[in-house]
This record gives sequence, structure tokens and C-alpha cells, in this order.
Amino acid sequence: MLRELLKTVGVYKIYEQWLYHQVDKTPEKLPQHIGVIIDGNRRWAYSRGLPFLEGHKQGVIVAKEFLQWCYGLGIKTVSVYVFSTENFKRSKDQVEGILRLIETQVKELAADKRIHEYEVRTKAMGRLNLLPDSLQKNIKEIEYKTKDYDKHYLNILIAYGGESEIVDATKEIGKDLLKGKIALDQINEELLGKYLYTAELPEPRPDLVVRTSGEQRLSGFMPLQSTYSELLFLDAYWPDFRRIDFLRAIRTYQKRKRRFGV
Repeated sequence: MLRELLKTVGVYKIYEQWLYHQVDKTPEKLPQHIGVIIDGNRRWAYSRGLPFLEGHKQGVIVAKEFLQWCYGLGIKTVSVYVFSTENFKRSKDQVEGILRLIETQVKELAADKRIHEYEVRTKAMGRLNLLPDSLQKNIKEIEYKTKDYDKHYLNILIAYGGESEIVDATKEIGKDLLKGKIALDQINEELLGKYLYTAELPEPRPDLVVRTSGEQRLSGFMPLQSTYSELLFLDAYWPDFRRIDFLRAIRTYQKRKRRFGV
């Protein structure tokens, strides 16, 4: 009730504009890679007496706005964690409903003029072979349509697990080791990075990782790449995430001193 009242009198808009001017737009002051763990869609729906999928539909709307906020501010890379390997353990109707919704959104993204206006190279990361054939096909289509873009990057983490990524990278290293393409003493942190899903990104390590819904864990999100990421955990469910929350996150990031172990 209070939130709706504040919206009506325009207080949120004024505060949002104030926050926007508090953010330093200098490129080197902004995170160049933001990771977001979308969480709370289902609980948001249940708290309102709605079917679970309504929460995910609302979450899609917020995700599109989030991308617009990022690219509009000059953030180059966004990684969105939408579906983990563990999510396959949910009930059949939930898994199928969510994957159908994701497929619809992938189709829409491929035709979204903003993807082409901002020249966003879009890639799915995860064990894509676990996904329905039609979704795999649509993923390949958007990846093909955006393969030559290099101004911005959108990574969709789907059927993704951090441990799975490391296992997959290890297998590929093993194959190349057996083929004689690499030597045992060449295996180090830098080489491993070349076998991760993020190998083609100009900045594979997220500067900032945001998770909604009050949970304070990464749940397998890029465990190697996020070693020195700044972490921010928000109480709001993802469908309630606003531009105010986004600007606060950027401002918080800019106030932190990144030490990288030094």
C-alpha cells in the first residue's frame, strides 16, 4: 500500500533521478561485467495467490528492463542465471512451463531491435544438450544472428552449474592432453580459463554479482570467474526489482574498495 502511494505521488521517480546522478558514469568506475542470479519468481507468485508461472512472466519483464538499464549505463557484459542443472529436479509441469517461457523469450530476443541496436552478442552457457530440441534450435539461431557483435555481451546461463562447467572444461583439457595438443606442464589457471564457457568474453570475470530474494549464496554461479567479484544480496524478489535497486547496487559497488587479495 505504501509503495503504491509513493508511486502515485512521484516520490520514487524523484529518488530514482537522485540516485542516477549519484552514480559515477566514468567507464572505469562502472562494473564492466555484471552477473545476476534471478531468484524469487515462484515465491513472488505464491505470495500473491498466483500460479507459479506468473512470477516467471513478471520476472521476464524485469529482466528486459534490467538489460536496458545496464546497456544504457554503459555496462558491457551481463550474465543472467535463469535455470540451473538442479532446477531440472523440480516438478515436470514447472520445468516444462519455465523452459517454454524461456524459449518464447529467446525467440523475441532474436527479433528485439535493442539487441541489434546495442550490438549485443548473445550466448547460452550450460549443458544445452539437456534442453528440448526446439529451445536448442532457437538458441543457435540467436547466437548466429549476433555472432559478429562485440559492443555488448549477454550470457544466458541455462541448464548451468558451476561444477558442471569445471567438469566439462576438465574433460576438454583431458582430450587435448591425450591428443598431444597441450603438455601437462602447460595446465595452469590461464589455460583452464580458455576451456570455460566464458572463454570468448573480453571480460569473463564479473565485477559485481547481484542476487535477489534474500538468499545469500551463489548456488553454483560461475565459481571460478566470481572469485573476486563484489557480491550484493537483496531481499526483494526478482519481480519486485526496480531501477532504484539497480542504481543502489551500482552505487554500492562504486563505494567498495576492491583489493584482489592484496
